[in-house]
Amino acid sequence: MDAPTPTLYLDRPEDVAVAARALAGGAVVAAAFANFYVIVTRPDAATVRRVNLAKGRPIHQVGSITTAVGRIPAMFDWSRISPRLPVGRVRALMDALYGAGPFGFRGPAADRLPEHLTQIDQGLRTTQVIAPGLTCPSNAFFERALAETGSDHLYITSANRSRHLTGAAEEPAHWKAGGLAADFAHLDDLVVLAHRDEAAARAAYPGYLTTSVTLLSFHAPEGELEEPPVLTVDRHGSLHLDEVRRAAAPLGLQVRLGGAARQRLQVRGYAGALV
Repeated sequence: MDAPTPTLYLDRPEDVAVAARALAGGAVVAAAFANFYVIVTRPDAATVRRVNLAKGRPIHQVGSITTAVGRIPAMFDWSRISPRLPVGRVRALMDALYGAGPFGFRGPAADRLPEHLTQIDQGLRTTQVIAPGLTCPSNAFFERALAETGSDHLYITSANRSRHLTGAAEEPAHWKAGGLAADFAHLDDLVVLAHRDEAAARAAYPGYLTTSVTLLSFHAPEGELEEPPVLTVDRHGSLHLDEVRRAAAPLGLQVRLGGAARQRLQVRGYAGALV
């Protein structure tokens, strides 16, 4: 029988350092992230493809990125934002939504980001930045991992097996470390950096479901010229659309659901007791 995956804890600086060094060495880190878990690795193409295969995804599926909160604006090319959309308003919306909790933005990608972490949409090269929010202790892990890798961004993906592998209509992200470790037991270099108290982590985000983040795109605002710009929710996840609209409205921005976001993401259920 394989040995159980050792668990490190997000509130222990020495464990954060171990996880960051392991990531820099090529390991797959399942990290506590606000009220659930994500998978984080180095951003190189070979590692991203290995994780795609481990999850059962197509090998060349484009990945998302994460970084320390203060570095997020530098992931985007603000010169390619629509002239209809004042940069200051978008930056203010980022501050509001990342300041409150886990969220994701998609916009014009900075030129230095690699092809496997960007995608073309409506003629623009875009990237998705997923972050846990300003108050999450996982920011310390990201800072340490960035220092260890010498990069300004990391690869991030949902902590689940792909529906392409399982055949399920949807495979929600894990919010319990035990279930996550069981799903990825086939990875011999998996490192779990866990919440010490998962119930407390969930309670810290009462307005958020324990699932992948809501994702808002700003690279192609819609609407008539005389109307407020309309941004699109590409994925309706942990934060409800109404809360996104409440944050956007004072900035003169409107928000609508994209076609793929009509169905809100599900929350994973667990059978039996898991650590």
